[in-house]
Amino acid sequence: MKNTIIHLEKITKNYKVGTQVVRALRSVSLEIHKGEYVAIMGASGSGKSTLMNIIGCLDTPSGGTYVLNKRDVSRLSDNDLAEIRNTEIGFVFQVFNLLPRNTALENVMLPLVYAGIRKHDRKDRATGTLADVGLSDRMHHKPNELSGGQRQRVAIARALVNKPSILLADEPTGNLDSVISEDIMKLFADIHRSGNTLVMVTHEMDIARHAHRIIKLKDGEIESDTVNPEPVY
Repeated sequence: MKNTIIHLEKITKNYKVGTQVVRALRSVSLEIHKGEYVAIMGASGSGKSTLMNIIGCLDTPSGGTYVLNKRDVSRLSDNDLAEIRNTEIGFVFQVFNLLPRNTALENVMLPLVYAGIRKHDRKDRATGTLADVGLSDRMHHKPNELSGGQRQRVAIARALVNKPSILLADEPTGNLDSVISEDIMKLFADIHRSGNTLVMVTHEMDIARHAHRIIKLKDGEIESDTVNPEPVY
């Protein structure tokens, strides 16, 4: 596990729906190494969103072990999981989740407030991260003054500003047209080349083909785990 950043061993997740028990994940074992770019695919109900929620410490498994960056997070308290989410993991969602009354800069600074970073340092770091995603000239605009692609870039900057170990993206182009989607995927490629670990959940092969490794789930189990010989850049 020298370069392993995510280690899942026999992870199960069960939900009770009325009198029925739904087995969302069934003994999933998986390793993701530092610097990898991984896409997780599967049809609705395959378990991919449940798996992402566990990887992102948004949920805890019913059984098995999850080691994140050499720390067992399988049974941590909600407060401990919240701390890990804020320091170790950056999230990018299909819905941008930006605060509508705040500027792009203020939205990106928000995670730094929770991390206890000084105000002057917060502004400098957020400004630099927005520049990294190509939004130096839009940082004082509010979300309703930005295009969909620009709003997603703000969300990506917000996810990166705390310098997380992992960037998790859940259907990151789901609300964007094909041209803007390609621009966002090029940005993810740049982020990966800079050394970040990316894990992306998608149901679209056109999006998954940008990743270097593609994991397919079916009925709560890993159906295949393959290296992508020709990732799209």
